[in-house]
Amino acid sequence: MHGSIFTALSALFGTRTYPPQYPINDLAQSPAMGWNNWNAYACNVSETMLLSTAAKVAALGLRDSGYQYIVLDDCWSNGRDHNGELQPDREKFPSGMKYVADQLHSMGYLFGMYSDAGSYTCGKYAGSLGYEEKDAKTFASWNVDYLKYDNCFNEGLSGTPKITAERYRVMKNALKATGRPILYSMCNWGEDLPWNWAHTVANSWRMSGDIYDYFNRPDARCPCTGEETYCAYPGYHCSVMNILNKAAHIIHTSQPGAWNDLDMLEVGNGGMDDEEYKAHFSMWAALKSPLLLGNDVSVLDAKALSILTNPAIIAVSQDPLGVAASRMYRYYVNDTDQYGQGEIQLWSGPLSGGDQVVILLNAGNISRTMKASLEEVFRQQTGISPEVSNDWDIYDLWANRMDLELAQSIIDGTGKPSPEVYYNATETSYKDGLAGGNPVLLGKLVGKVGAGGTIEREVARHGVSMLRLRKTVGSAKLQSAVQQPFELSGTYTN
Repeated sequence: MHGSIFTALSALFGTRTYPPQYPINDLAQSPAMGWNNWNAYACNVSETMLLSTAAKVAALGLRDSGYQYIVLDDCWSNGRDHNGELQPDREKFPSGMKYVADQLHSMGYLFGMYSDAGSYTCGKYAGSLGYEEKDAKTFASWNVDYLKYDNCFNEGLSGTPKITAERYRVMKNALKATGRPILYSMCNWGEDLPWNWAHTVANSWRMSGDIYDYFNRPDARCPCTGEETYCAYPGYHCSVMNILNKAAHIIHTSQPGAWNDLDMLEVGNGGMDDEEYKAHFSMWAALKSPLLLGNDVSVLDAKALSILTNPAIIAVSQDPLGVAASRMYRYYVNDTDQYGQGEIQLWSGPLSGGDQVVILLNAGNISRTMKASLEEVFRQQTGISPEVSNDWDIYDLWANRMDLELAQSIIDGTGKPSPEVYYNATETSYKDGLAGGNPVLLGKLVGKVGAGGTIEREVARHGVSMLRLRKTVGSAKLQSAVQQPFELSGTYTN
């Protein structure tokens, strides 16, 4: 099996044989990273836009930070020819899709395309329902590496997990039959509980309605709040906190090769402030959502660039253990704003090498001191974890954030990323960097917490304190990663 969590569990409970269709391929062993045009450009797509954006993503250092997929979304098609084969719009893509793919590959990227498991795409272009085998062959012939597969105009083929799974499985089988490795990103908005079955169908699956560039704004178009364990109508215009509270119930279903997708990143689009964007990025990384940039990088500002390239946060996303953080507590607070009552949350999850990520999330309307005891951090359903009796070093994952002056110089083309605040994942993977103890991936050492103690941090309004705990050298239970690759430490607690 892929992923060290399964290696560790097998050592504890014996080897379990999984059916050959799981995972569906060897891709997405960590959550995908890249850029998608939809949030910034919608249907205003073209060959020039796509390739110029790819060049800008590279110039800003984002490609080498790990954002390797350039994904073309809807509205690229001119329908089907007399043989029923999809054709690109030649006004938008005069050189054709294989040319675009080849150009992106030469720039060090992987190429993502879009289609729909319905008669039409959401933009009312030709969909792939009934044409799955033909379209998969077309995508493979264009050297496509990633397929986002939407859910509009599905002819009523939904309503139960079985119906929806069978519809999406047709394209999975068609992609596999081409022989080309194509990451399969299923976008059915959480309809029919994909987190319960999509592991044998796709590499990732959307678990909610479309994201909206707002931290915590209720909207009638996104009717469920996260209090429900299942939302029959996912809707759209869903805020960060709305999606996060929905994800809290299902995060345990993410694992290497198969991930819950919380939708694209809004960082840099202007609807949230700096603390809110930091919280958004932190939580998407900790919950192991794919990290797909959804901004116009030609107008990216320094704050957004310094968020999106933070290596200590991305290292949590790309951690080889592949375990999403769990929500350990959630409390409502008295301070409110025009959108209702605020809340605070604690999230925690294991990382490779015996480390632990801890996130104190303040969704209240004022800054506040937040606390988390080690018993809360390592809480298990079966009782208190032995990790509570360790001493831990505390690393702040935002303390070494890229200086805004340096970020602006990179945007202006007059500066280069510094290895003290930037990590080149093209040169060395996050997995290898973590194994080697690269300090830029760990954050800044800011203190310690003794056995049985409590962590206390100041957390800004609509912000987070995101920490990495590492066992203090000399702590009674300190063991090497080889001796103890994983300990059952509050992994599946909601």
